[in-house]
Amino acid sequence: MNIKQILNDNKGRHFSFEVLPPLKGNGTEGLFRSIDKLKDFNPLFINITTHHSEFVYRQREDGLLERQSIRRRPGTIAIAAAIQQRYGIPVCPHVICSGATAERIEYELIDLQILGIDNLMLLRGDKAREDRRFTPVDGGYAHTTELIKQVNKFNEGLFVDGTPIKHPGAPFHFGVAAYPEKHEEAPNLEQDMMYLKEKQDLGAEYAVTQLFYDNSKFYAFLDKARSMGITIPIIPGIKPFAKLSQLTVVPKTFHCDIPEELAGLARHCTSDDEARQLGVEWATRQVRDLYRHGINNVHFYTVSAVDSVREVVSRLLEE
Repeated sequence: MNIKQILNDNKGRHFSFEVLPPLKGNGTEGLFRSIDKLKDFNPLFINITTHHSEFVYRQREDGLLERQSIRRRPGTIAIAAAIQQRYGIPVCPHVICSGATAERIEYELIDLQILGIDNLMLLRGDKAREDRRFTPVDGGYAHTTELIKQVNKFNEGLFVDGTPIKHPGAPFHFGVAAYPEKHEEAPNLEQDMMYLKEKQDLGAEYAVTQLFYDNSKFYAFLDKARSMGITIPIIPGIKPFAKLSQLTVVPKTFHCDIPEELAGLARHCTSDDEARQLGVEWATRQVRDLYRHGINNVHFYTVSAVDSVREVVSRLLEE
């Protein structure tokens, strides 16, 4: 069942969450322990992130430095299949432009289709850490809309080179990202939302937002989206603070503002435990307010915050 149908068929208050594949060489035990802490709350689906290759510089025998590409977190597709088989929860792996050629994306689609995974989250992905701006690899894409067009072409029974697929499988359904405080590279919010409208027009069935801590910005974004003809479900993304360092790192990394009230409370935190408790309290408050505004589906970002998310969901279910 695709996620749009899941959202339509499950009335009432529900949540979904995102997990990160383990680092290369690590097992799945830690990941499964994280899922075990949340599965009993009946999540609607699980997103699995993917990461592009990173560049490192290694010294050659002649003393010169050589730039090499490495992938630190392979296995998104395998992890998605393992989660779906182990837990029976719908999975939605990320497919990204960053670091990928159109040919590699095509093989990812083939593998996913063979595994019976037909829900995707289509994203451009982050720029490489050492690059000043996003640069696609040769034969890759600079924009999510280009990736969407490839998936649509695949759904129509054509490979990227135009060759017919002899035995087309089930079509893919996909969601995209939305940015209540605009994407960091967008010149303004209006332009950013025009891209979201274009993604909807190309077939995106829902959107999940970047994390935010100020609900008023999400409501303003949602109102503007509807006025622009964006009708797809827009699921708010929530991430509780879990460490003292995140109070400054998260806003910088994810380009989101911290409301003055939260900033004031954060200034009184002197330990990771105090910061975690503040994160739980604030996220719980955010979701309660979303409920009051008729937003019943919430997406949690769980990286470094699984226990906090569990506590938030537990509090909400007790009400």
